[in-house]
Amino acid sequence: MPRASGSDPASQPSPALSPGRTAIVTGGASGIGLGIVTAMLERGMNVAIADVREDHIAEALTRLAQHDARVMAVRLDVTDRAAWDEATSSILDRFGGIDVLCLNAGIGILGTMLQSTPADWSWLMSVNLGGVTNGIEAVLPILRAQERGGCILATSSAGGLMVADDGAIYSSAKYGVVAVMDCLRAELAAEGIGATTLCPAGVNTNIHDHETMRPVEFGDSGVRGSDAELAERQTHARAMLSQGADPALVGLRVLAALDVNAPVVFTDGGIAPIIRLRRDAIKTGIALS
Repeated sequence: MPRASGSDPASQPSPALSPGRTAIVTGGASGIGLGIVTAMLERGMNVAIADVREDHIAEALTRLAQHDARVMAVRLDVTDRAAWDEATSSILDRFGGIDVLCLNAGIGILGTMLQSTPADWSWLMSVNLGGVTNGIEAVLPILRAQERGGCILATSSAGGLMVADDGAIYSSAKYGVVAVMDCLRAELAAEGIGATTLCPAGVNTNIHDHETMRPVEFGDSGVRGSDAELAERQTHARAMLSQGADPALVGLRVLAALDVNAPVVFTDGGIAPIIRLRRDAIKTGIALS
């Protein structure tokens, strides 16, 4: 949880997250993204909600109406590189700068290597990994040109540290996000731009509801199944995730991590067994070398 404020410099907000500074949050109209948006607005920041779902945008803006002067929304397909440039232009016109980039948009497709088709791989990788690299390419030049530091957050997953039985494509993308952010952190350290990776475990979100929005060009799926099978999986996922962490608390935890430029942030302590499994697998390999 976020630390209480006090005289310790480490407990003070990062300048990039100070009142009046500006953030863009992809996937910001629901779930973890909305939790981050809310925490930033309550701190006094300006926030641009970027999301592909107009219904979620409308709901979010209604919910955040008290912050109307400091919040805007842009419809953004994170896989569309040109759309990123249009979005950043509108944000700069409204708020005059961008200080924090939160790359949170993602979809949840579960399936094994043997089930998955090229269409499944292309869709998920284009959103969950391509959406991150597109955002970095679009916004990082702005952060660097401003010469006032900044923060970049990308949402990976517990599945970016250890693979679930049915998480072949999902984990491949999320492992990639971890790698991108680790590289970015090292490359930007001298410029005062932080890079933090969020690795959520169970959070009460709608991440597994995206199959109904699958683009036609990615329709040849090996993991979707029939409508009845899809509905059953989504019902199970909603029930499981409803027991997860509150996105509002995750938002506060994210800001606490960004304030101290933490390399990684988790949503709860339940991820510890996953990390230990990965550690033990690596130790086994070391013992054999």
